[in-house]
Amino acid sequence: MKTSQHFICAFALLAHTTLATAQDKKDSAQILQRSGTTQNTRTQNATTQDAIYRRPFITSFANTSIGGYAEANTNYFVQDGITEGFSMELRRFNLFVFSSVSSRVKFFAELEFERGTQEISIETAIMDFEIDPALALRGGIILSPLGAFNLRHDSPLYNIIDRPLVSTRIIPATFASVGFGVYGRYFFGDFIATYDAYIVNGLQDGIILNADGRTFLQRGKAKEIFGESNNGVPAFTGKVALRKRGLGEIGASYYGGVYNRFRRDGITIDAQRSLHIFALDANATLGNVLLQGEAATNLIDVPESAGEFYGRRQWGAYLDAIVPVWTGAVLDFAAATVNATLRVEHVDYNVGQFVLTGGNIGDEITAGTLSISFRPTPNTVFQLNYRQEFIRDLLGNLPVRRAGVQFGLATYF
Repeated sequence: MKTSQHFICAFALLAHTTLATAQDKKDSAQILQRSGTTQNTRTQNATTQDAIYRRPFITSFANTSIGGYAEANTNYFVQDGITEGFSMELRRFNLFVFSSVSSRVKFFAELEFERGTQEISIETAIMDFEIDPALALRGGIILSPLGAFNLRHDSPLYNIIDRPLVSTRIIPATFASVGFGVYGRYFFGDFIATYDAYIVNGLQDGIILNADGRTFLQRGKAKEIFGESNNGVPAFTGKVALRKRGLGEIGASYYGGVYNRFRRDGITIDAQRSLHIFALDANATLGNVLLQGEAATNLIDVPESAGEFYGRRQWGAYLDAIVPVWTGAVLDFAAATVNATLRVEHVDYNVGQFVLTGGNIGDEITAGTLSISFRPTPNTVFQLNYRQEFIRDLLGNLPVRRAGVQFGLATYF
């Protein structure tokens, strides 16, 4: 049975809670420790839009700064009684460069080494020119403002090792492309409203008719996306968000464009095939519990010749509940914290029914993760995770169970 109704109800409750006006305000230092947000978040004015520059190595006294983060973990998983055994990996090593060129111009770049040197990429490289807090210009390799995770994805910020399925399978995080546009913010009372709007080179062929045998947006992130568009039609991405100081934030975002190469040497070889991504993200504090999550759906124009194996609609969602269970002094750390985190998530790669049978198309994953994490400081985390996944194939047969234990660590430097 589909689980979409349960996630929709959960997100409706979370969105309602985020905009509620009667909530107890917590001490900001306690909230920083619980959520893993770095010490640069010293005010309640911080929004998801700030995440690119809200890194611990950036200070108001530096003209040019460097820093980064590293993430390593172990894995032991069993799927239907079969295991590949115990393994270790250096999953990510990222380097940051920030420069305050002038009072109105700043530059930021991020270089990622994934799984050693298996993949090396420039994840972000942007120059911002601020005209006013309500209007700033941005150009370069831009992180798409889809959901919250794509902007706020640094490993030390999270207590769970694996990234959310919806953020990497439905939204192809981390998702960046060359482009330019505008962003800004408005302040009124206890509320902060933010917006982002950019035109970028779009995703490319590979979304369908790929080695995965399904519609998979990650395959559209070809390296050529940073050099040129494959069809000459810019994509658009944007977001609006509203934050209430001391409570939480809710955001709605969009990405749309043509993904296929429909013209070659001036000759039309295919119809223009569009892709649309809609996302909702929210976070809120309820007593001692921090809730955060996002949901997204894709609409993809798939040629009829591809049949029912390639989904024309996909969706997914995740929700984290983070609870501090202990705070105290450890060694020379005055305010170390132990957190318990529960994540529930689901993705459906192919929403719809088979034409011949009328039965639901499968190709779904439902997962849950329980984490106990230790933070000696907000910038460093040790994670112990237990994860279970239930995987249904395209025909919707009884799910395959995959479960395992992970231990990891992540730190800014």
